[in-house]
Amino acid sequence: MPLGLHAQQRYTLTGYVRSGADRSVLPGASVAVPSLGTGVTADAEGFYTLTLPEGRYQLVISFIGYQTQTRDLNVNRSARLSFSLPEASNQLGEVVIEGTGTLEQKLQTTQMSVEHLNARDAKLLPALFGEVDLLKTLQLKPGVQNGGEGTSGLFVRGGSADQNLFLLDDAVVYNPSHLFGLFSVFNADAVQSVDLYKGGFPAQYGGRLSSVVDVKTREGNPEKYSVSGGLGLISSRLTVEGPIVKDKGAFSLSGRRTYFDVFTRQINKLNKNKEDYSPIPDYYFYDFNAKANYKLGEKDQIFLTGYYGRDVFGFNSTGGFNFDFTWGNTVGVARWNHVFTPKLFLNTSFSRTSYQYQIANRLDQFGFSLSSEIQDYAVRSDLDYIANDRHTLKLGLSATAHRFNVGRLSASSTDGSLNIGSETGYRGQEASVYGSDNFKASDKLQLDYGLRLTGFQSGTDRFAALEPRGAARYSLTPKTSLKASYAMMYQYVHLVSNSGASLPTDIWYPSRLNVKPQRSQQVAAGVSFLLGQGKYLLTNEVYYKWAQNQVDFRDGAQLFANEDLDAEFLFGKGWAYGNELYLEKKTGRTTGWVGYSLAWTKRQFPAQRGTSGINNGKVFYPTYDRRHNLTVVVLHQLNERINLTGSFVFTSGAPTTLPQGRFLLQDIFGDDVTAVPIYPDRNTYRMAPYNRLDLGMVYKLRPKRGESDLTFSVYNAYNRRNPYFIYFEQVRNKETGDVTNFRARQVSLFPVIPSVTYNFKF
Repeated sequence: MPLGLHAQQRYTLTGYVRSGADRSVLPGASVAVPSLGTGVTADAEGFYTLTLPEGRYQLVISFIGYQTQTRDLNVNRSARLSFSLPEASNQLGEVVIEGTGTLEQKLQTTQMSVEHLNARDAKLLPALFGEVDLLKTLQLKPGVQNGGEGTSGLFVRGGSADQNLFLLDDAVVYNPSHLFGLFSVFNADAVQSVDLYKGGFPAQYGGRLSSVVDVKTREGNPEKYSVSGGLGLISSRLTVEGPIVKDKGAFSLSGRRTYFDVFTRQINKLNKNKEDYSPIPDYYFYDFNAKANYKLGEKDQIFLTGYYGRDVFGFNSTGGFNFDFTWGNTVGVARWNHVFTPKLFLNTSFSRTSYQYQIANRLDQFGFSLSSEIQDYAVRSDLDYIANDRHTLKLGLSATAHRFNVGRLSASSTDGSLNIGSETGYRGQEASVYGSDNFKASDKLQLDYGLRLTGFQSGTDRFAALEPRGAARYSLTPKTSLKASYAMMYQYVHLVSNSGASLPTDIWYPSRLNVKPQRSQQVAAGVSFLLGQGKYLLTNEVYYKWAQNQVDFRDGAQLFANEDLDAEFLFGKGWAYGNELYLEKKTGRTTGWVGYSLAWTKRQFPAQRGTSGINNGKVFYPTYDRRHNLTVVVLHQLNERINLTGSFVFTSGAPTTLPQGRFLLQDIFGDDVTAVPIYPDRNTYRMAPYNRLDLGMVYKLRPKRGESDLTFSVYNAYNRRNPYFIYFEQVRNKETGDVTNFRARQVSLFPVIPSVTYNFKF
């Protein structure tokens, strides 16, 4: 900015940028003044703040997929000015997955190692069973691994599944999965946007080591009512939204449910009288999202968010044995937004979140149940202050009361002769305070630095830590930027699991005297280029992460109903490092990206607590280590009614432990011989590489009222039999029946799966 402008009187414009179609906010929309070479990006709520010197200017408001709007303004006072952008007349010509921000904005921002996802556009990608899953879309980004075939779990830059922080409108979600990990709990119809932070974490985030997944839900249309939804192969969805009071408040209600159980119950009913018939278990999941907002005045607005979701698995045998397994999340958030001045505003939220599961068995007169739960009550307050053109400050604090019910066990009989129970629980308090400053040191150099102070208490055990954060961006040229970041993170709650996958029965456990908090540090550096007259953005990032007090469990650990669970933990350290190359295109008839990661992940658990540690204390690769990871995503508008999509994934094989031989053990009291496997070091073998091609097509219908389309997708189009796990079967002599050898067998999960979904809105 010219130096003479600093002496002029300056005024601040604030407001929201919304969609003209449904009045939803547009996070990341650009509000710029080309004549001054300045501009800002709207935040996650679609709110922008722009300070200008007195004078006449042309304002340019833009967002990918919407028509750019220009406004001539005479700036002579501070004012509230909001904008509504109409959708682009040729919408599919602007189809993008990263809908928040332009490529130029990504080049200029200090933040690195972040991925933005727009839920509306994510629906265009092919999906398993036609069920759109936002977390699976994030798996197509470099640095993010999946937890196995078809699962929605995330392993980010060498971190384990429990080291990801999932936020739903600022409230923690402890188990983000349905159907044993195949789908996420985030209904795309209820979601506005998703931000994934892989590194360079802003100071307002904490509590996990590897990533932050910040999900914002839709606010609803404050002007008119609408109904939308879809009918798919395994589930149906319905969303209703509209004004509470026109232009002052709105609501949005979304629900979905699978219907596996409708078919399995009919099959069981038809076959219940057949001899030796084994009933098929019932399974379904459902979830419900609700959000409302209301303007109390020009400076105050309140928001209410609710989520309730459950998975239900049941089995009723003809022999009188009944098995019921339910699990799910409950979330409630109340948020108050207050604008003190155009440069100072406050967000304060109160939330309650819980995750629980319960297993109940009954056989004739006897019953048995096992359950676990984590419950949080939290308050969070964030203050944003735009001090001047060069400094933007963020200050905040949070406090959480945790309640850990590690295991509740009960057994009883209908005649009262048996009635026993036990319960193991803990409480914990977590608090933090942070401050950060985004400093525009010059036209070329921008810094973002902050400090977070955290503390945790469980009983008489207390912990405290300082977490410094820092990031920098230097513009070599208008089309080339260098970036670097550093972050230290602490994690005070741990996921207790003796499985490589995240299961509903995993237990959250607090840091205690013998269970120290996990800690990680990460440094990253990268370079970004705008290519092809600004149509392409090429980024290359390298990172190194090292972690202490990583948690695992001794062999044969007793995890359920154990009052001395501390004794089952083992502690070690880990390293992760790699290079991520990413090329994306966001405009035109053909859009998409190509991502490639070359990465290493290592862990080490030395001898401790009377054990030899893990892998005899030697370094090993965990199951989520992948050396090479390539993703290609292409979206192409064929014409105004047809949009074609495709994604290709290739990853190195997952590490696994397989026996390298067997020795024969003779029964001294008989002729029986047992073949005992001999195992080498942990994860010394790798399964075959994983690769898959998914194809999709969106065909727009022409109903008399509203909008509708048919979405076709083909999962695993060339029917690749990818390895899920490997087992060994016996090879017997056909004449004698004796075991002569063992043969490895590969189990694959999903063949080619076509699907179709009907979507509507009116």
